[in-house]
Parts: sequence; structure tokens; C-alpha cells
Amino acid sequence: MLDWVIEGATIVDGTGAPPRTGDVAVEAGRIVAVEERRITSAARQRIDGHGAWLTPGFVDIHTHYDGQASWDETFSPSVHHGVTTVLMGNCGVGFAPLVAGGESTLVELMEGVEDIPGAALAEGVTFAWRSFPDYMAALDAMPHTIDFLAQVPHDPLRLAVMGERAAARESASPADVAAMRALLRQALEAGAAGFSSGRTDNHRTARGLPTPASEAAADELRGLATAFQGLGHGVIQLVSDFDLMQGPERFDAEFDLVEALAGTAGRPLSMTWLQRDPGGEQWRAIRNRVDAAVARGLPLWLQTAARGIGVIVGLDTSFQPFMGFPGYKAIAALPPAERAAAMRAPERRARILAERSERLSGDGTPIPPIVDLLLARIELIAGRMFPLRADDAAPDYEPPVTASFLARARRGGGTALAAIYDHLAEGDGSNLVYFPIFNYNGGDLGVVREMLDHPRALAALSDAGAHVGTVCDASFPTFMLTHWTRPGGAHAPLALERVVQMLTARNADHLGLADRGRIAPGLRADLNLIDPARLAPGRLQIVRDLPAGGRRLLQRGVGYAATWVHGLAVVRDDVLTPERPGRLVRQGGAAGRA
Repeated sequence: MLDWVIEGATIVDGTGAPPRTGDVAVEAGRIVAVEERRITSAARQRIDGHGAWLTPGFVDIHTHYDGQASWDETFSPSVHHGVTTVLMGNCGVGFAPLVAGGESTLVELMEGVEDIPGAALAEGVTFAWRSFPDYMAALDAMPHTIDFLAQVPHDPLRLAVMGERAAARESASPADVAAMRALLRQALEAGAAGFSSGRTDNHRTARGLPTPASEAAADELRGLATAFQGLGHGVIQLVSDFDLMQGPERFDAEFDLVEALAGTAGRPLSMTWLQRDPGGEQWRAIRNRVDAAVARGLPLWLQTAARGIGVIVGLDTSFQPFMGFPGYKAIAALPPAERAAAMRAPERRARILAERSERLSGDGTPIPPIVDLLLARIELIAGRMFPLRADDAAPDYEPPVTASFLARARRGGGTALAAIYDHLAEGDGSNLVYFPIFNYNGGDLGVVREMLDHPRALAALSDAGAHVGTVCDASFPTFMLTHWTRPGGAHAPLALERVVQMLTARNADHLGLADRGRIAPGLRADLNLIDPARLAPGRLQIVRDLPAGGRRLLQRGVGYAATWVHGLAVVRDDVLTPERPGRLVRQGGAAGRA
């Protein structure tokens, strides 16, 4: 007796093969048959899939659920976008290994780098561990909707060995490197999925300080890479500024380090790939170096976003342009609707628009760098800032420049700052502003389309679980399916089977997950049944469902008739079910071990 059969679905199997119509049978959490004819064997349940896409569950390789996984069973919002497996521990930040008394340091790191409220982390993360294997065991003891893997992040690793010297970014001694390597090897042998490091000035602690591993020397990284030798699993993830604008010598030196890291480890290494501003041509230089390295046999990959990378700002998000203005600070504690009404008063509007930004509070709290950027160049960059309304069914993530606040100001004869002010002050104060900082230098997503065509591109960079007060890019998979496959858009569409392959098999293969990512007999029944007529990324909402009443932007996908993990439905008709089949995925010799 089969557990269930999906009948007559359009099967997009993850291999890149064209869609075909057929039936899929599942038993004991595994796919047991895929047929283009009707499967007539007895089944406990038969599901009508006619007109729907049936895809493998999506694999998200760039998330930051390291803290949320310890208090939230659901992995929301990823589970609402067809994701059935996530990889955590990216960009060098996380919560293990941990030394006694180091909890607040790791909270400040995650709060600063990934914009997750510190109060939510301090209250929600249990810190019931010290070693990385203990961290994995603690998370695996808790039920979850979907599967997850954990990488060892560089910053906690460095802090665990070097303490204050790591926070001061001192060079690691040979003994320090040996100790870090031993901890990394211990984690890998316990089934950790890999190692990550962050080498970017954009990442700062909650106190505005550089992250501990941001300037780690080549000897340290090569020493850590030797932890992979002799093992058959593990990936490396890296984010770096590369700094081409500071000269080709600096760029080449950094890329030489990347190549040495991958070559020493002998494992796949993926790096963040985006179009910077300024430095809009650096992404091509990265591509050229990757192409040359791959031709020499190095396993380099490029983590690529589905759309622009930026922020969403509003009266109730983490920041917005007016947060440091004295006239605004006087009303900042009011509820958003009352604040918006106060902002509409002509005297207050005139006062605020005539002011200059101050520190946020009397304790010297600085204005976030993004706000400084907005204010310093507002009349220029407003050409890349666009209005969003709270009642929009889904945001327009490729708006034309003619819809920008700069264009609005020019049409109305005012300033862009005043146009943004009036938009935020409308109605109940729930309007938002979309500001794609990266990947949008040309005023559209043409550069993203070119990146997605690259053979080493991995669909990634959703940052799901992070930047919760400024974005909800966990919707990347749904956006990929709706934006990049549609005919008649601004760019040549990608074939549906190509997009599904990028979201499934290509990412699963990168991680070495041979049991998922495709629809084939013997593989896990991690599946999505999708109604293409209804599919959409969903409406942006601001909710307060984090520990300590923490706030986040939330976007729930629409059109997911069902999502199954190991044969159990975790989503039906866009709504979570009580099923919690998700587990920690241990790799290598530890695979399957509790």
C-alpha cells in the first residue's frame, strides 16, 4: 500500500529536463515511482495535481537561522517559499563554539552583522552548548518543519580560541591556528557541513566594530583549510569586499587567498557575487578570475542573488532617513499611525525637512551607516528608491526609474527627501520604501539576468532569518519562479526547468546531498506542489513575533498547494500544518547519527 500518489502533475524534476505530465508515488518518506502513465497501485491518499507544478523541495544554501532555529520550530518564512533544506552558519557569524561568558559577544556580532534584534537573541537563544557538536545536538533535539545543515563560522571559532585578542583582530599564532583547526575538524567529523568566513567592512558588530575574523591572515585561513583534508564532505563559504577600487594588486592578492583556501581544502568554495555601488565592474573581474581558476581545476562557485540586494525602510522598520532628525525624534515613540498623523502637520513637516540629522539618542548611539548614506546622497540615490504600499499584493522588485522618488520630485517640483517624507507620512504610517543598493546600477535587473546564466552561479544570498528589520529575501525562490520564468518581461526569460534546477539539484549537489534535489525513485519525498496561476512572493508585513517582542518583516508565499518534507506535508494551501519532520543533516561519517 502506497502512502500517497500525486496524479497528473506537471513534473519539473530538478534535472533540467523539460517538464512532463505524470504521477509520483511516495511510501515511507521516499519517492518509489515516477511514471508518465497513471499509477494504479493502491494508495492511502490520491492527490489531484492536474495543472500544478510538482518540483523537488528547494535547497537554500545561504541563511542565518543560527539563533532562530533554537526557538522557532518552523523556519519561517523559508518554509512558506517551498524551501525544505537550509544551510546556516554563513558569513562567519553564529553561536558556536562558545566559551563561558561569551554569549553577549556573539549576540552583538549577530545583531550588528545580520540585523537581528539583540533582545530577541538574548532571550530566545538558549546557549545550552559549548562545543559545535553540542550546538548541533541541541538544535537537533528540537522538532522542526524542514531539514537544516550547520557550518562552523569563523568569528565564534576565533573568539573561542583567542578571546579578547580575536576581538582586537590580532594575528593568530601557530598555536592559535592549530587550536582552531582542531575545533573545526571536531565539528566536521561530527557532521558539520563546512566553514564560513566574512571579510567585508560592511559587517560590523552592534558597537560598530569590525568583526573578529575580518582581517584574518592567509596563514590562518590556509591552516583552517587543512581541517578538510582526508574528509569526503564539507563546503567553504566566503564573503569578501575584494576592493578592486583600491587597486588591482589588492584585488588579486585577495583572490589569490581565495584560491589558496580552496586548493588547500580541496572542497567546493562559494563566494558572494554581486554588482557593487561604487565599483560596478568588480563582479566581472570576479567572474574572470573564477573562470580561470575553474579551468585549472579549482572548485569555485558564485553565490548569486535573485534580484537587487538592498533595504526596505519605513516608520516601523529598523531605520529610515528621518530617524535622527530632532523633530522626528520628538514623536518617535508614538505608534506608527499616530506618528504618521503627527508628521502630516504642516509645521512639523516644515521643521523636519529644514533640520539636519543628529545622533539617535543622548547616549551617543550613532546613526546607522545606511542612514548616513541616504542623507549624504539622497537627491542622487533617490533615483533608486521606490514607493511600496502596505496593501500591495506583492512588491515590484524591478520598478522603472520613472517610478522613483527622484522622478516623483522632479514632476512635482519638490525635493526627493520631501517626496519620501510625504509617502511615509501617508495613512496609517505603513507605507514602505524599496532601495536596491546592489545589482541595480543600470536601473533594472539586467546584470542579475547575466549572472544567473553563468555556469558556476548558485541561487543563493537570501539571508533568510537575517536583516529582519530591513528585508525579507527569504522570498527569493518564489521570486525566481515568478519573475525570471515569465515571458514578455524586460529580459529574456529563463526556462522553468532551469530555474527549478538551480533551486534544487544544483544546490543539493554543491552540498553533497545525494538524497534530495530531484524527483526520482529512491530519493527523499521533499516536494512542492505549486499552483502557477496563484504563485506570488506575497505581501510584506511587519510582525512582532520574535522573542522579547522583536519586530521583523515577513512575507509568506502564495500558491503552494503543498510542501512535503520526507513525505509529510508541512504546508497545505499556504498554511503550516502541525507536522515537524525536519532534522539536522549530518554529513560524512556522522551522517544519520543522532
